[in-house]
Amino acid sequence: MNERLENLYFTWLCSKVIRVENPSPSNTYDTLFKTLHNTEFVWHISGDDNRAAGGKELRREFLLAGDFPDEIEWRTLYPCSVFEMLIAFSRVCEFNSNLSSVEWFWEMLDNLSLRDVNDASGVSPYEIEEVLEHFMWRQYPPDGDGGLFPLDRPHKDQTKVEIWYQFCDYLVDKRRLPA
Repeated sequence: MNERLENLYFTWLCSKVIRVENPSPSNTYDTLFKTLHNTEFVWHISGDDNRAAGGKELRREFLLAGDFPDEIEWRTLYPCSVFEMLIAFSRVCEFNSNLSSVEWFWEMLDNLSLRDVNDASGVSPYEIEEVLEHFMWRQYPPDGDGGLFPLDRPHKDQTKVEIWYQFCDYLVDKRRLPA
């Protein structure tokens, strides 16, 4: 993999979810974002493959935006990261609600209890990885607490529902439908 391209891509991804005027450990998220980006998004519920495909599509957008030559192997061979999936899905959430993609990204991190994991928090990459494993292997209760979209009034076991439908139920449950 082209290391320079990968570093530019990571910086581009970060710019989609945060802008820091005066960086300090309390408002930077390098450890969190690097861990999200270095963790493969693993799916095992039918339909969640679409979340991985959406995440990988960001690579094409990045290449086009930067006027880079198409690196087809880089775009297609490497698995989708959790960071890519969250950014791409936050855009889907924005399209279907009245919140911005940035707000959705941070709300999903909040639901995973990762929102406050800035560089001053002292949380290790290992601790972040544990949260991500818990989420991806759906080791959370049927109400989705510990996943991306916990529900107050679940109608189904959220550990068996694809992420798209978890999101749809969350919109209704939290009354976040667009006006």
